[in-house]
Amino acid sequence: MTTQQACLVAVGSTNPVKVNAVRRAIRLLCLADVQGVEVDSGVPPQPLGAHEIVLGAVNRAVNALRKLDADYGVGVEAGVVETGVEPLELQAAAIVDREGYVSVGLSQAFPLPRDWISELNNRVELGTIAARITGRKGIGEKLGLIGYLTAGLVTRTDLTYNAVVMALVPRLNPGLYKSLPRIGEVIEKLGRESRAYSQASPNSITAGGEG
Repeated sequence: MTTQQACLVAVGSTNPVKVNAVRRAIRLLCLADVQGVEVDSGVPPQPLGAHEIVLGAVNRAVNALRKLDADYGVGVEAGVVETGVEPLELQAAAIVDREGYVSVGLSQAFPLPRDWISELNNRVELGTIAARITGRKGIGEKLGLIGYLTAGLVTRTDLTYNAVVMALVPRLNPGLYKSLPRIGEVIEKLGRESRAYSQASPNSITAGGEG
């Protein structure tokens, strides 16, 4: 039987949904002391497009690790991507370690009403729209919009947990994943691609979602 090592895990948020989901998932990797901290995501409050969402998650992970001098930093970022059918909301999770390596995972995605696109393209946060539509403030720190839409069958905690587990896959199978990308390379590439799409079609979900 393999004995798990103790580790300090810094989560780049104090949102209880994110912290609790990371606490549950990270047990697969180590005996973790999980602590949430406020950090800068480096992306707009309402991320649009896959590159921007993942960049936000990576930035959160890096900043959290540095802030607590942790063994691992975990960042979770939610955002909206366009598929050509419906806009989809999803969660991205990034895990970084002291050696500077990054692994990333995504949650399941669910469709949003198309008549929300205009507000989202103007960077109105999905949480603000959801609170107005549902009449529930702080919905993103509880069941989440998906919890409301599925009557609790699937919650935001579930989506966040799944994203973190997906990000853990390479770390749980080092024999298959011989190497992971470095933080600097990932941030540079994501930032460059996110800027390129945004310049092609400013503030558009489609701009970042098709890359």
